[in-house]
Amino acid sequence: MIELDAEDNKLAVLARGAMGRTGGVGGAAVRDTDGRTYAAGAVELAALKLTALQAAVAAAISSGAEGFEAAVVVAGKLSDLGISAVREVSPSARIIFTDAKGAVFDVLDAADTYGVENPISALRPEADNAAGERDVPAGFDLDTESEVFE
Repeated sequence: MIELDAEDNKLAVLARGAMGRTGGVGGAAVRDTDGRTYAAGAVELAALKLTALQAAVAAAISSGAEGFEAAVVVAGKLSDLGISAVREVSPSARIIFTDAKGAVFDVLDAADTYGVENPISALRPEADNAAGERDVPAGFDLDTESEVFE
């Protein structure tokens, strides 16, 4: 079993607390480079859906955080799109995954990018995206639709 140091254990406690407060299935907490911590649960609104890690990163960034030292995700998945957000801000931040009771089951260090190389395949693990191709629904013209956003 992987033991957390005191600072990472504090993140785990905060993440579990956020999970409990929201009644959600998971929670997350991040520590910025100034030592401040931010915790959140998943957001499940009709107009906005965020994983707990995405919500914690958003809280930190909106509060002025400029980088992250570490993050803890409780009862999350290695395909969490929040990993990309953490890596965008701080490629070297450590991301720790625990089960709902707090037992660590994986630690992503700077070189680990589970779920980040191709976020679309992370959402659809059954898709064959080995070449990095995007799955496009039948009848969807990617060239025409993408011009709307250019």
